[in-house]
Parts: sequence; structure tokens; C-alpha cells
Amino acid sequence: MSQLMSGKKGIVFGVSNKRGIAHAIAEKLHEHGAEIAFTYAGEIMKDRVTPIAEEMGSKLIMPCDVTSDDEIKAVFKEFKRIYGRLDFVIHAVAFANKEDLGGQFYNQTKEGWDLALGVSAYSLIPITREARPLMTEGGSIVTLSYLGGERYVPNYNIMGVAKAALECTVRYLAAELGREGIRVNALSAGPVKTLAAKGISGFDILYKITEARSPMKRNITLDEVGNSGLYLASHLSSGVTGETHHVDCGYHAISTVKADAKIVGVDVEADEAAANQDI
Repeated sequence: MSQLMSGKKGIVFGVSNKRGIAHAIAEKLHEHGAEIAFTYAGEIMKDRVTPIAEEMGSKLIMPCDVTSDDEIKAVFKEFKRIYGRLDFVIHAVAFANKEDLGGQFYNQTKEGWDLALGVSAYSLIPITREARPLMTEGGSIVTLSYLGGERYVPNYNIMGVAKAALECTVRYLAAELGREGIRVNALSAGPVKTLAAKGISGFDILYKITEARSPMKRNITLDEVGNSGLYLASHLSSGVTGETHHVDCGYHAISTVKADAKIVGVDVEADEAAANQDI
């Protein structure tokens, strides 16, 4: 195994289980020699994240509510004490109320809007702000997005708006930090059967559509997403910043979800109507 990340040290925000994208990326980084610190949100997540972090030999496992600037500062302060220099950050944090991932978007509440955008998009800013002073030899900041931030995806709703804000944030941060050798990119993965994906109404339909319509006629694997995360975090992408890197078997280059639904015989509008009745 090539030690692509040998001597590199970083933090992964957002690992919650072994079936998610954040874990897939962390696993690849670890396999290639990186030292990784982990954070978790709340005591329930502590029991899930701690065994994963320990398996990867982490020296730092800390709670971090990304809506709290003080908790973010505490994580980086402790990271500096233990590891010193910071080389990469994986921002794999997103959240929205379940009722906001379905139904009519025009019924979106301000409270749900503020929560989704605060956790999923704004949090990248204070994390980057605290990471910057520790990236004394440059570094890479990678966040996770999805196609719903670029086009309409049924039931993605407020999270689509949050991902759009996140991708725009990536570009502004990249523009400001590039001269310091700090790169900021988003990884936009296609649908993967993770626990988080189960919270999106109609996910199975999206999964079938992507498989049928993507140029490669299949869906991606977690291993492939992990490889892309490794690429963006490593020197292999040293000339890449401000980018939204798609790993979706080419689906982002094809037409819209509603049109594609016909390929697999799915009536998206009828499905949406049924979903709305359940809310």
C-alpha cells in the first residue's frame, strides 16, 4: 500500500458509522498513512465514533457541535497541542429536520431553513477560520456536497439550498486562501446507500434513476468516494481548488431527475403526491 499521506495530520468532522461517506474517506486516508483526529456530535454519537477512531489509532476524539464557535475553537486548540501542524480537514457535516426533506418546498419554515444552512453550510466558515493558522505548510479542506445543490432533486428541498450555499462558500474560501497554499474543494457524490440517505423520501427512486441514466450505467461505491476524498486531501490534487468534484458515474452531465424517471417507469409527481400525504 502506497503511503500517500505519510506524515500528514488532519481532522474529520462528521463520521457517525461505518456505512457513511465520511468513514469511507477517513478509512482511505488512514490506509495511506494519515494521522486523524475525530469529532462527534453528542453523547449518542460518542459511542459510535469512539471505536472507529480507536481502530484508526486516533489520539484525539472530541465532542463538537458545529453550531458552537467555542466548541470548534476547543477542537483546534487541542489538535494543535497534540499534533501541531494541520494538513487536511474533512467537513462531512449536514443536517435538516426530517419534515423538511419532503413535502412542498414553499412550506419551508425559517427555523428549519436556519438550522439546515447553519449546520450544513455556515459551519465550514468557522472550521476553516480555525484551521487556517495551523496549516503552516498549506493544506486541503474538503467538504461534501450533492447534485441537489445544482439542480432540482425531488424531496431534497432545503438540503439542496444548503448544498448550493456550501458550494458557493467553497469558491469564496478558495479564492481567499489560495495564496497561502490552502485548497478548498467540495466532493459531490452520487447516491450511496448510507444511513443518512434513508432520511430522504424517495431515495430508492433516485438510486434507480442514477443507475439507469448515468453514462457508466451503475451507481458509485463508497470505496470510490473514499478514493476521491483521498485525492482531494492529498498532493495529487495540488493544483485543484474552488472545485466541486463529481463522483457519480457521470450522472451530473445528464438531464434532470423528472425526465430520467421515465427510463425506469417511475412517476415522480405521483410519488411526490403520495409522499406529501404522509407529512
